[in-house]
Amino acid sequence: MTHIARHHGGATLLLTFIGALMLQMLPLPEWAQPLRPDWVALVLIYWCIALPDRVGVGIGWLAGLMLDVAHGALLGQNALALAVVAYLAIRLHQRIRVFPLWQQAVSALLLVTLHLMLVLWLKGATGQSAETWAYWLPALTSMLLWPPTFLILRGLRRAYRVR
Repeated sequence: MTHIARHHGGATLLLTFIGALMLQMLPLPEWAQPLRPDWVALVLIYWCIALPDRVGVGIGWLAGLMLDVAHGALLGQNALALAVVAYLAIRLHQRIRVFPLWQQAVSALLLVTLHLMLVLWLKGATGQSAETWAYWLPALTSMLLWPPTFLILRGLRRAYRVR
């Protein structure tokens, strides 16, 4: 079996990350902006637990860099945070995969909270302004949207035979 035959669906992987980045940048009304889920982190977590041999720390780093560029943030802050999230998702993927969907959602909550915490720490270390309690809302909305996100991405993975 050749290397190409083993890895299938790279375009699907790429398109899901591009879609997540677009959802992350989608304009929302002022009141809804704090409720925006962390789409890039959710997609990264899914692919890390579904395909830990293909999606890992490097992809997390690249996705974070794209997020930094898209938001005009300090280059590397999301990259570092998402690389850590990817590392932990891969380390725990065998446990997370067997959890029922609601427990996976709690795992996603914890990993997205870690992403937000690392970015907040880096912002503080560089002297950027402090955030309000609303800063943490994306972790909650990400948890609530984990089940449909998981089901959609799993459907895509199966339909396009991503492996």
